[in-house]
Formats: sequence, C-alpha cells, structure tokens
Amino acid sequence: MITPKPLKPYVHPQTVVGKIAAKDLAGLKVLFINMPLRESARPNCLPNGVCLLAAQLEKYNVEPLIVDLNAYRLKENGRQRGLSEEEMQKLLMKYFSKYGDQDLILLSGMITTLKWQERAAKFIRRHQPHAFLVSGNGLATEFKGGLFNWIPELDGVGHSEGDLSIIKIAFDAAKIKEHGFQTALQRGCLEPYHIGEHLGRHRFIYDGGRPSSLDDVPLPDYELLREDINGYPVLENYLQNEIWGITANNSSATPFTMRRSINTISSRGCPYACKYCYRGATGERNYGVRAADRLGAELEFYHTKYGVDFVGILDDNFLVQRNRIAQLPGELKGFVERSGLRWGTHGRLDEAADLRPNGNGKSVKHNTLRVDQMAQAGCVYIGFGAESADKRSLEYMGKGGFILANGTEKINGWEFPVTMIEGIKNTKHAGIHANCTWIMGYPGETLEMLKTSVAFIKWQEEFYSQFGDRPDSVNKNMFVATAYPGTEMFGHPAVKKQLHENFGIAYDEENNPICDENLHYYVLELDDATKVMHDQSGQPLNFGKMPMDQFLRAREHIASGQIYKILDM
Repeated sequence: MITPKPLKPYVHPQTVVGKIAAKDLAGLKVLFINMPLRESARPNCLPNGVCLLAAQLEKYNVEPLIVDLNAYRLKENGRQRGLSEEEMQKLLMKYFSKYGDQDLILLSGMITTLKWQERAAKFIRRHQPHAFLVSGNGLATEFKGGLFNWIPELDGVGHSEGDLSIIKIAFDAAKIKEHGFQTALQRGCLEPYHIGEHLGRHRFIYDGGRPSSLDDVPLPDYELLREDINGYPVLENYLQNEIWGITANNSSATPFTMRRSINTISSRGCPYACKYCYRGATGERNYGVRAADRLGAELEFYHTKYGVDFVGILDDNFLVQRNRIAQLPGELKGFVERSGLRWGTHGRLDEAADLRPNGNGKSVKHNTLRVDQMAQAGCVYIGFGAESADKRSLEYMGKGGFILANGTEKINGWEFPVTMIEGIKNTKHAGIHANCTWIMGYPGETLEMLKTSVAFIKWQEEFYSQFGDRPDSVNKNMFVATAYPGTEMFGHPAVKKQLHENFGIAYDEENNPICDENLHYYVLELDDATKVMHDQSGQPLNFGKMPMDQFLRAREHIASGQIYKILDM
C-alpha cells in the first residue's frame, strides 16, 4: 500500500495504556458513528464492536455517544432504503446542536463503507473542525495509512483489535484538547503512534492488539442504542429483526423462526487461511476465546434484560476449542431448558464431522462430538462456510486440507468430501440446523465444478426432508467470488489480470495493491457484500473458467430460485 512514510515499528497498545487513568480522560466528549451496511436488508445485527469500545471508555468514566447510521430503513415508493446523505447530515447536526462540539469522533465500518466514511468525514470536518477524527474497524485495518489518501480529513486510523488502542486514542484527543497540538507533541504525549505530517496534516496510525484475556473485555453497552436523538427505538428495532432465517436476507435459511434476537461475539481470530477471506480486524489467525462460564452468564443476561429467545454468536469459528465446548452444557443446559433460550453460531464442517485418523489409513469419529455438546447447551443453528463441494475448488480456495483429509464418497453419481457429508449429518442428528453458504466463480472453477456444489445442495435438501424440514430451509443462494484487498485471492494472477484491465489496479513489488484513484474507485464499488461486481462492458466479473454465457445462465437460474437447472446445463 502507499502509506505515509516513515512508518514506525509495531507497538502493542498494552505497553502504552497502563499508565492512563480516568482522570486523564475527564470531561472528554466522544462520538462513535457506525456506518450503514447492506441497506437492502433490514438492520438485524447490533454494532457489537462499537458498543464494546464504548464500554471500554466507560471504564474510564467517559460517557460516549453512538450514532448508528445503519439502524434506519425508510420506505420510498414501496421500497426499502437507508438514509440519504442529506438525512445523515441532519441527524448529525442534531447531535452537535444538543451535545456541543465533540473532542473525539470515531468512524467505524467495514471495507464496504468507504463511500459513507468519505461523506461523513467531509461533513464532520466542516462542522467539527477541531474534533480529533479517527477511522477504525475493517476499512481502516485493510488500508491503514493508505486511507489518508482517500479520506484526507482523518487525523488517524486504528487497525486490528481496538479494545486497548481506543484508550490511547482517547488519551491523545484529551491531551490535544488540554494543551493544544504542538505542546502535546513537544511533551511526548502523542507518542508512539504519531507518524508525522502527510498531505498537510499530522497523522496517527494506532496499532491494535488483544488484551491479555478476552474475559477482561466488558460486555458491549447496547443500552447506548436504546433510542436516538429523535426518540427512535434503535435497540428495539434490532431486537425485533431476525438475525438469521429466510426473512433476514443474508443467505441464512432456517426451519425455525425467532421472536427477538441479539448478537454477540465469544471468540476472535481463525487458525485457518482461506484465500478469499480477510480477518485482520478481528485477530487474523490468532485464535482466542472467552471462558464458557462468562459466555453462559452473558446469554442469561440478554434473555433476562431484553427478553430475547435467540442469541446469534457471530464468531468466525466457534468450534475450534473443544475444551470450552465440553464445558458449555454444564453452564447452560439447565437455563436453556427452563427459559427456552436458543442460540447459534458459525463453524467449519471438519470440526462438526469430528473425524480423526485411526492409524490404518481410515478415519473414525471422535468419542464425543462437539455438535452433540453444543446441542445440549441450547445451540440450534450453525452456519458453515462450505463455499464449494468440489475437491479442486476447495483446494483452490485454500480449504482443501482438513475438508479433504477423509477422502470422498459418491452420492447420486457425484463425488463429495466425506468430511462435508459427515459434518452435515452429525449436526442434523444432534438437533442443530446446518446452514451452508456457497461461492461461485472462484478462480479456476468450471461448470462441472459448480455442478458438484449444486448437487450437494440437492443432497442436503433430500437429507433434511427426513427431519421434516421444508425445501426453503436449505440455502440455495450463491455469492459470486469477489476479490477483496488484503486477501490472498486479490493477488491471484487471474484476478490481477481482470482488475488491471477493468479498473487499472496496479501492484507493488510485494504484490500489494497501490492505494491510488483506481483502487479507490474499485473499493467504492464494493458497497455491499452481496453485490456482483461488473467489468467495463457491464458484464459480471467472472474469475472462474466458465465462459460468460454459461456463467450468466447459471446466475439467472440461481436468481430465479431454480438452481437445480444448473445440473442440466
């Protein structure tokens, strides 16, 4: 990436926040702004990260505000839409008018929110010229200092896990307010994350880092979302929208419904390295969990306080640590039986399969299945990122190792990974619904490879029918493979070729994309995770080996709800 020079060595924030006390942040006025996501769907996922960081500041007696721009869906001509830019500005002005000038304003959002962060930053700099303005979360983590090229109004970016760095960010804002920038700089208050001037403004790059124990992290303060400045019930609106299910419009299909649901996170990082995935903001491959008793207490708290009947635990991979799963029934079984509370999460099919080599070239199931223990603790849903059922596609995606370790089995004339079959079977037999998500058009994929995934979905539907599940409880949607900066896929030769030809994206000697206006345009186009990107001719970007006519026909069958027609192509 093109970033301000010179960049400083990484400094874990734990080493710089230890001496910061509540008196250092006294009277600091802090405003978080959460950016809109997937405005075509109902807002059903509370901004956990923003509320976690706000809770950290509350430990220092700071009273932060949160403006959640994602909370609003308005009806227009019979269709649903999010806020307009003008509506965003009016909402922010109300906060500024009531609460006065803010000392620290923090923008939070994933890579798909670049457009909104640019708009918000311009408006904030006009009306809050002295506020210390910082961007964090996924967008900032992927581009770090390169983001200053696109949002020059920023004072800083905070990358990776922000539980500790948020304290240092607030400290710097407080010292600038107290002494003025130059005096604070001369006194050394702004070290070590001040990197000097870039594009005419002093800049900061805040290194993220995980606390020594995730159990030391406070619960997210969702009460800050109780209602907005206009009295709109933001929190209640989230609670009433199903986090998963057919109506959620997020590729999660379930045979059951939920009345009130809430979300949380109990682990961070993922030890695996799928080539299409970027997890830099949540720990990368550094996997860590919160203790079973703390998680159990949190679920009970949400049920008691908010009357929820379902909790979505949005971990990238909940199933990694077997010991914690073994402790969950003891922590939750009695409560879920009394209360009726249910919960769900995400995991991998190899962990649900729980197969291990027996020394004779074959695999046997573990004596105790993780999914059985999770079911005893009230789990009724696991979302699996299956992505493909074809051996070659899985290898291309970097998912082949554990998924293919147990060989394949022929069903209905198709070769499926045994691990995927057994993972689905174990999960369903445990009484947990297994939802799979899928990717088409990954580099190297042919029509026959896509057909294998479609055939697996058909087998799923047939298998689920014996449990009385409706056909629509099996997800039949497919994401088109999208190249995100920061992923290994973004540097794939087939991807680089198309991105250069259609967007002019260039790479440096380390195969990193250069943060110029061409990449800027491309990232602005990534404004919805479900969006299909298009080339200069208006055709969808197809990184696979299917000819465009085949690819378009396959997309049409999926969009029309007739995915099995792909098998006849």
